Amino acid sequence: MINPAVLVDGSSLTIEDICQIAQQTKTLRLGETAVFKDRINKGAEFLTTLLREEGFIYGVTTGYGDSCTVPIPIEHVADLSRHLYTFHGCGLGAHFDLAQTRAIMAVRINSLAQGFSGVRYQLLRQISLLLEHDILPLIPQEGSVGASGDLTPLSYLAAVLAGEREVCYQGQTQATISVFNNLNIAPLTLNPKEGLAIMNGTAAMTALACLAHQRAAYLAQLNTRITSLVSVALQGNAGHFDERLFSVKPHAGQIKVAGRIREDLSVAALPTRNDTRLQDRYSLRCAPHIIGVLEDALPWFRQFIENELNSANDNPIIDAENGRVLHGGHFYGGHIAFAMDSMKTAVANLADLMDRQLAQLVDPKFNHGLPANLSGAKAEQAMLNHGFKAVQIAVSAWTAEALKLTMPASVFSRSTECHNQDKVSMGTIAARDCLRVLELTEQVAAATLIAVVQAVELRCGNQALSPNLTLTLSQVREHVPFLEHDRALEQALRLCIGLIRDQHWSLYE
Repeated sequence: MINPAVLVDGSSLTIEDICQIAQQTKTLRLGETAVFKDRINKGAEFLTTLLREEGFIYGVTTGYGDSCTVPIPIEHVADLSRHLYTFHGCGLGAHFDLAQTRAIMAVRINSLAQGFSGVRYQLLRQISLLLEHDILPLIPQEGSVGASGDLTPLSYLAAVLAGEREVCYQGQTQATISVFNNLNIAPLTLNPKEGLAIMNGTAAMTALACLAHQRAAYLAQLNTRITSLVSVALQGNAGHFDERLFSVKPHAGQIKVAGRIREDLSVAALPTRNDTRLQDRYSLRCAPHIIGVLEDALPWFRQFIENELNSANDNPIIDAENGRVLHGGHFYGGHIAFAMDSMKTAVANLADLMDRQLAQLVDPKFNHGLPANLSGAKAEQAMLNHGFKAVQIAVSAWTAEALKLTMPASVFSRSTECHNQDKVSMGTIAARDCLRVLELTEQVAAATLIAVVQAVELRCGNQALSPNLTLTLSQVREHVPFLEHDRALEQALRLCIGLIRDQHWSLYE
């Protein structure tokens, strides 16, 4: 079956479009109408006219950055793009994974498709051809300060379009030119401005932001479901989620979270309590207020990310319609940096919330009669088994690491490139930090989910729960058996983390 396609023709794409291309649930289809092709080629033709007239164009007849005062003789202009992607081939660190690389390529082609970058339609076709065959540049993650855009990471895309460097193809690292030769793909010689147009933009950070948004939205829902289960396991006060209560502090996301918890707790009452508590600890009572911050922030994160996704963000901007070359700073990734710095803080708070919830569940001083460490061992074996003791320690470690990474990257601007790039966004570092915080929080969620399912079973036995909670218990038990005797849980945790990352479990409409 052929996957449905996302059309790239200068119209707006969504976060979901980029994620679906990245995850190969949809393909990318480049627009092929004469109108679209003419609009793209018009910018390249305008630059050709300017060159014939010996126009002065940054990055075409000049050097780059601080070298913009260095004139490039017309006979060397054709070599400038190759030099640009060549000297930027200094990235280090791990490579972006396959989904991240597809997302970067999809974001870049969409920006170029806006028609203000002075590139040929043929260049867009070359990028779409790589995606069509799943020929993915090996792009190191480290080396971008987020202005002038993602120069070093995107140099690897530019070099691959020209048949250079290495790609991942059919699961193997191969020389680009070998793959091209086998598939009869001709390397593209980049025209003046085309190397700059590919590299001088925010595609890497924006692609990572799209993937981060999708993961953060799912984690908000999963943490809500976990909170409902914790409330059952700890015999919590369902009144903390009362509709009238939340109507007097009307943050929309917070109200949504409380409503979801009410739905989860909809059957009869929570297990009978044997004390006089009116108020649960904050990690239960205030869960909608904590998760609600992320829920309320997701729409404006989307606005920042999708505006960047659908923008022309290189320099200079080529306004062929009005015959102008506009020099500016659209490569600056400040909006993505701010969104990612903000998102990672909201997500880390989810990790901290689940860490506190798990700490209550395992501690007999606070769990209202559950076995210590949620051990499922029978009485004669109880002294030997330690249940989730080590898991709770590990969750604290993952949470601490997530919280440590919440220092905003954007405030660490460094003056670079002979003080030409004297204030930079650090957007790509912020996005990478955010993905790491998401990864750690997914680990916390997997551990807390497995533990709270055990806690609910220990508390409730065969007592009826709402359809939502019953479904989650059964879905977890499909993969992770009840923990009666101590066993290593690493593989179960890794399995659940993968299911969370794949958004395998349906949660709320």
